[in-house]
Amino acid sequence: MRSWWRNLPLGSRLTTLSVGLLTVLLGVLGSTLYFNLRRFLRANTALRVRAQAKPVIERQLGQTQPGKIETIAAELSHALTSRDTNATVFDSKGKLLADGRRLHEEPEAVPPDRDRLLRALSGEKDITYTTSSGLERALIALIPLRYAPNSKDILGVVQLTTPLNQVDEILSRQRKILALGAVITTVFGILGELWLTRTSLKPLKRVISTIQRIADGELSQRVKLPRTQDEVGQLATTVDQMAGNIESAFESQSRFVSAAAHELRTPLTALLGSLEVLQRGSQDDPASMRSLLQGMHHEVTRLNHLTDQLLALTRLDAPETIKRRNINLATFIQDVYEQVKYIVGSREFKVIQGPDVRLEADPDLLMQVFFNIIDNSVQHTDPKGYIHLRWAIDQDVVVISVIDNGEGITTEDLPHIFERFYRGDRSRSRRHGGTGLGLAIVQTIIQVHQGRIEVSTLPGHGARFDIILPLHSPIN
Repeated sequence: MRSWWRNLPLGSRLTTLSVGLLTVLLGVLGSTLYFNLRRFLRANTALRVRAQAKPVIERQLGQTQPGKIETIAAELSHALTSRDTNATVFDSKGKLLADGRRLHEEPEAVPPDRDRLLRALSGEKDITYTTSSGLERALIALIPLRYAPNSKDILGVVQLTTPLNQVDEILSRQRKILALGAVITTVFGILGELWLTRTSLKPLKRVISTIQRIADGELSQRVKLPRTQDEVGQLATTVDQMAGNIESAFESQSRFVSAAAHELRTPLTALLGSLEVLQRGSQDDPASMRSLLQGMHHEVTRLNHLTDQLLALTRLDAPETIKRRNINLATFIQDVYEQVKYIVGSREFKVIQGPDVRLEADPDLLMQVFFNIIDNSVQHTDPKGYIHLRWAIDQDVVVISVIDNGEGITTEDLPHIFERFYRGDRSRSRRHGGTGLGLAIVQTIIQVHQGRIEVSTLPGHGARFDIILPLHSPIN
């Protein structure tokens, strides 16, 4: 049963549930209205019969002597009987004394209910009930007869019988109206629900169709629904954002593979050319062979360096490989200074001390970050220039800055410097053995530390790299 229900389309399930709920509500409301109306009509009929009978009974009892109910029984029953009411009179022992029906169109008396009659003879007031007589229903009202309202002596009982034909006609008409109203409301409810469901689910179907196309490889597909705050609108926006991210990731991967293949092809081509020259007999020329071997060694070194950086990027994609430790930033920066001071040459390299703080980080990866940034600064800073390293606290983060007064970064290159294999000055980068992966590795390492890196530069006047990392805690 559950499997069958779950296999139904969402629109069918919503329509079924809505129409089912509407039907139940209409049934409860209709039943409540119907039974309240029936109770009201019967109570109103009983009240009318009793109100009409009371003055007649009082007048007749005022004209007779105590204990002589038999003398007025016939007259009393005739006086209370009309075209819609029959009156029968019983004495104090429950014996029938008179039946007021004289004309054919007047209702017939209904045999009394013995238990209710005895209760009325015992003095119980307002006994009213309904009973069936053939195909008709009738309302019975029992009125105890007393000379005085509070008297304990019961002279007898008057049974008033009123057919409920008119009441039943009203109730029958009411049932038909309620049934017709329920049918009309249900039909229009089904039609309205179908229209509303289809209208509401149309954007969702569009989302599903777009996702299927994206799954089939059409990464440029977008839902492009009008922006709304409902769940479907939010889903469409999320799907578009996801599709954009997937498309960007695939494009980035494609560029990465293409760039990697290009970077690998260059040294491999050089190696292949050198080997071909060696095969043609250049080993007989020691100078040529030495030059070829040096070139091959250089290209193999480039290949090894490129492979190491590609492997580093791969390892950074697995966060579980990050080995975080609580480190003292001042001590760590001093270690950085000792490691890289030999590559800065004659340039002024100075550490400007900042506040004592601690970080949760992988020291080996952070060391690679500073090595790559400072190596980049060395390549683009004149030997007479300077490279400064400093840090400061800004609210709940620490900002570590590497500042140089080199050639800076051009406006065209600035947005791309963290892209993999991007090199603004390709001839110079290749001459220094650059692969275009150094700053990409820097950004990836900082991101896995939940930080970010910002660059400010003025071409011809240097560059500033700000590494922003979460602050663990100041040192007391």
